[in-house]
Amino acid sequence: MFIQVIQGKAADPDRLRRCMDRWTEELQPGAVGYLGTTCGLCNDGTFIALARFESEEAARRNSARPEQGAWWAETEQCFDGPVTFMDCPEVTQWLGGGSDEAGFVQVMEGHTRDAGRMHELLTQSTDRVRELRPEILGGTLATFGGDAYVEAVYFTSEDEARAAEKLEIPDDLRSLLEEESKLMGEVEYYDLHHPMLVSPPR
Repeated sequence: MFIQVIQGKAADPDRLRRCMDRWTEELQPGAVGYLGTTCGLCNDGTFIALARFESEEAARRNSARPEQGAWWAETEQCFDGPVTFMDCPEVTQWLGGGSDEAGFVQVMEGHTRDAGRMHELLTQSTDRVRELRPEILGGTLATFGGDAYVEAVYFTSEDEARAAEKLEIPDDLRSLLEEESKLMGEVEYYDLHHPMLVSPPR
């Protein structure tokens, strides 16, 4: 899997939502290798989209389509200032990856001294997280540029996620989570209270 992260400040949120809807309706059918998108607006106006593709090649093919270029020329006008693109070739899905059933998505960004170990820890902790945190529907960890990462966690609802944060963590899981927290370093959190979740038809 390959994930492209698009991020910027929305100047016209309503127009931006319409543009995203139009992409789903008109451009998605021709996007070969497209697996889905998680996107939304944070309270401060930051817009984040995580577009998933089967491979980097599939993402490049989509970007090269003339209709994609025309769509982006319009969509880019919905932002205030520059829009950043982060191409993430190393992706770990845990608990099955993202879920279109999520009512709340939290995106975390930062830099780590050991991206490989972060991927390992997520795999090791999956079974225990499934037992103890049923409100977590899944997640993805995407890394790029050697030390940068973007992690997205999908929850049934924000209320259930916040309530579960107060639970006591068993010792066996705590050691894994504490190591992961150290590797994550300083984290920027982006809460998608009303996420837009899109997957292609099966």
